[in-house]
Amino acid sequence: MSSRDLILGRVRRALADVPQDDTPYEQAIDRAYLREHGDRTTEQTVDLLAENLADYRAIVHRTDADGLPGLIARLLAERGSRTVLVPDGLPPQWLTEAADATRVPDRAASTPHELDEIDSVVTGCAVAVAETGTIVLDGGPDQGRRRITLVPDHHVCVVRVPGQVVSSVPQALERLTPGRPQTWISGPSATSDIELDRVEGVHGPRALEVVLVSEE
Repeated sequence: MSSRDLILGRVRRALADVPQDDTPYEQAIDRAYLREHGDRTTEQTVDLLAENLADYRAIVHRTDADGLPGLIARLLAERGSRTVLVPDGLPPQWLTEAADATRVPDRAASTPHELDEIDSVVTGCAVAVAETGTIVLDGGPDQGRRRITLVPDHHVCVVRVPGQVVSSVPQALERLTPGRPQTWISGPSATSDIELDRVEGVHGPRALEVVLVSEE
C-alpha cells in the first residue's frame, strides 16, 4: 500500500459517518455578496481606477486615440529607452511616433538574460478593476507572454476606457477565461523587509505607467 492509499483510506474512515450532500455546487455557496461597492457613473469608475493605480505608485496618464502614439513615444524617450518589446498583436499605430526605440518581438526563444536587457515593454490589457486599482493581463495578442511584463524594468500598459474598466473583481472574473495565463498587477513590483523598507523591481517591473486611452 502506497502512502497515497494510506492517506486516502484515513480520509474515507474519517468521513464515514458524514451525511452525503447532494446540493449542487452553484447552490452550496452563498454568493449574495455585493458585486460592487457604491453607486458610480462610468466616469467616476474610471476616476477611481486612476486614483487607486496612483495609490499603488503606478504613473497614470490620460489621452485619446489620436494622442496615444505621441504619448507612448514621450514616455519611452523620458526613460531613455533604446529597445522596446512589442507583442505580436499590439496595434502598430501605437508606436508610429516612437522612431528612436528599436522594436524587439515577443519570441518564445528569448532567454531571461535577453529580456532583462530590454529597456521597456508596451502592452494592452484584458481588463482593469477600479476598486482595487488592478490591471489584468491574460496573454492576449496585444499582451504577449507573461514573462515579457515581468522581466523588463519598465512597463507601459494601455487601458481602453471605459470598455476595459469594471468596478469590482467579480465583474472582472466574468470577462476572463480561467484556462488562460493571468497576471494581476497592482502597481509596480515591490516588497518590504522586516524593517518595512520598500524595495521595488524585485519580481516585476520597477516602473509601471498606465495609459487610460478614451475610446470615445
